[in-house]
Parts: sequence; C-alpha cells; structure tokens
Amino acid sequence: MKVALVCDWLTNVGGAEKVLLELHKMYPEAPIYTSQYDPKGIDWFRDADVRTGSLQKYPAKLRRLLGPKRQKWFEGLDLSEYDLIISVTGAEAKAVKSGKWLHAHGLPSKNPEGLHICYCHVPTQYYWQMYKDYLRNPGFGVLNPLVRFAFRIMVRPLRRADKKAAQGPDYFVTISEYAKGLIEKYYKRDAVVIAPPVEIDDFKVKAKKKEYYITASRQVNWKRIDIAVQACLMAQRKLLVIGEGPEHKKLVKIAQGTKLVEFLPLMKKRELAEYLAGAKGYLFPSLEPFGIAPVEALAAGCPVVALGAGGALDYVVDGKNGLLFKPQTATALAEGILEFEKLKFNREKVAKSAEKFSAERFDKEIRDYVKKVSK
Repeated sequence: MKVALVCDWLTNVGGAEKVLLELHKMYPEAPIYTSQYDPKGIDWFRDADVRTGSLQKYPAKLRRLLGPKRQKWFEGLDLSEYDLIISVTGAEAKAVKSGKWLHAHGLPSKNPEGLHICYCHVPTQYYWQMYKDYLRNPGFGVLNPLVRFAFRIMVRPLRRADKKAAQGPDYFVTISEYAKGLIEKYYKRDAVVIAPPVEIDDFKVKAKKKEYYITASRQVNWKRIDIAVQACLMAQRKLLVIGEGPEHKKLVKIAQGTKLVEFLPLMKKRELAEYLAGAKGYLFPSLEPFGIAPVEALAAGCPVVALGAGGALDYVVDGKNGLLFKPQTATALAEGILEFEKLKFNREKVAKSAEKFSAERFDKEIRDYVKKVSK
C-alpha cells in the first residue's frame, strides 16, 4: 500500500508524537505531512520524509492562533494518490481528504479507493470540552483579555468548521472510551478504540526507595499539576515534579521553597523509569482522554493515584493498581493519598496491568483494523 501519515504539528514531544513515531516504524517509507516541524524540539523523525508548507514560516509560539489557517492548509493538500492516509490529530489534520471522499463528492481523485483513517485522540479541545479552561487562561500573558474577547466571537464559526472537517475521514479510531464518547458527542461520528502504544519494556526496572510521590508531564495549566503540589503540601508528603513548561514558575511559587516538593528537568527514559520504580505512587490529577505517562508508571510497577474520570478509567482499577479520587481538587487528592497509603499493592501485578498497552499490541490492532476496512 502507498501510505501517507499526517499530524497537526511536530514541534515538541508528547503523546500524539509517540503514536506517530510508532506508525512511522510501521510504515517507514510513508511521508509525514505536517503544518510545522522543529527537529530541535523533537528529533525522533530525522530519518523520515517530513513535508511542510506555507505555515512553516510562522513562529511556533503563534500555533494556537493558526487553527483556521491550518485547516485550510490541510484541506488543500492533494493526497488522493495514496491508498491509505492515517492522520494523528487532536486539531486540524483530520481535514485532509482521501481519494475516496473526493471521488464521492465529484472532485478529481487520483485513487478513488484511497482511504483516510483518523486516529483522533480528542476533539479539538479549545473549541469543545476545554473551551472554558482555555478562556480562563489562554496563555498569552498581558494579551489574555484581547485573546478572550476575540475567541468568544470566533468560537462558533470555528466549531462549525471543525465539525465539518470531522465529517471527512472515512473512519475514526481513538485512544479511550472517554475519547470515543467525546467524538460521538461533538462530531456525531462513531470511533473504534485502539489504545496508544506505551514502551512497556523500557520501564521494567527495580528500585527500593518508595519514599516519595511523583508526577511527570508538560507543565501546562490544564494538566493541573498545581493540585498535586498543593495536595502533597496538605498531606505533608514528598513529591518529585518532573518536566517543564509555561506553568513552571507558578508551580515553584506554590511550593514556596519547601523541601517537600522537588522540581527536576526532563530526563531520559531509563532515568525516569528508575525514579518511577522508586516512588510510592504516581499522581495524575489531569482530566485527559488517555495519559501515556501514568501507564509508563504502571509499567515500572508504580501504582497510580488518578482523577476518577477520563482515560484513566481505562487502566486504573481501584485497589488493584492504584486509586481513583474525585473531585478534581487538592483536598480530594490529599485525602486520596492518605487512603492510598492504607492499601497494599503487588508491584509485579501493577506492572503486568500495563502490558495490554504495549507497542506490539498497538501494531497488531492497527494492522488488523487497516485490513478490515480495506476489504
């Protein structure tokens, strides 16, 4: 099959990029079409044929303002020569059209049988389920009031355009039952759940400390790492916060210089695995459609204290490999930590619970699904 891969952008490391990397390993000859590419921000695709266009000239910092331009760019790509297009998206890449779609709508198509499978990890968050969160803090500093005003005016036409673009893919695949529900709610499309790949074997290490809790992610406001910091201050428990991002200074300020909270930079997988294996538990206060980082923690034998909503419900089982807490507040998490410490976990069984999310399983399920829809 002649295959093309498509993604919203390639400017930093994240869960979507891990999915794309696995697809690149499966289809190494497939070109990757994306709106912006920064090999310094993510160096995983130096051996790939990455193709960008006019949006590459814009600064990455303006990315959140480029949604309409991105959609127009993806809509304008002629990928009708490919037998299969797989888009990995939580934004505008789903707007690309397959040869089959073009042919069905009376438009020129080089391959009327060409299919588009959209691996949609979530509907465009700032238009839909996280619209209110985005309004609270758009992330533009002193320009926030102006951005809020403009976004309130623009959100309805942006939603209409996004929903229209979501009617283009021939098939939807997504990462969790929670994400499947969001796709049905906002796009009126059915989706098949194929959980993302997690590098399980890279996190199988042993450690003995068990003296601290840990959380590791990009430090952005909707990840709610502030809740983890506040909860550990309330419960007087040691917390390691690994990562970086625009919320870093705010998190350091919340910690108030206490020795209970230690901030560490991004690190290599092996080092991260050792920290995870040596932790009492992994704190995951974020409402996410999946969450690869907590599954990596499970793979290291580290039980997870997670918000009892979203994608975490697909892999955290109360009392077996972690604990679910509600609501999404520091007080609830602090109480959850104290309840968590009353439980006993078999760390080998905790690690085993992550095996169903392996890369090998992902490869097989994707290939089987491609065969099924290509018949």
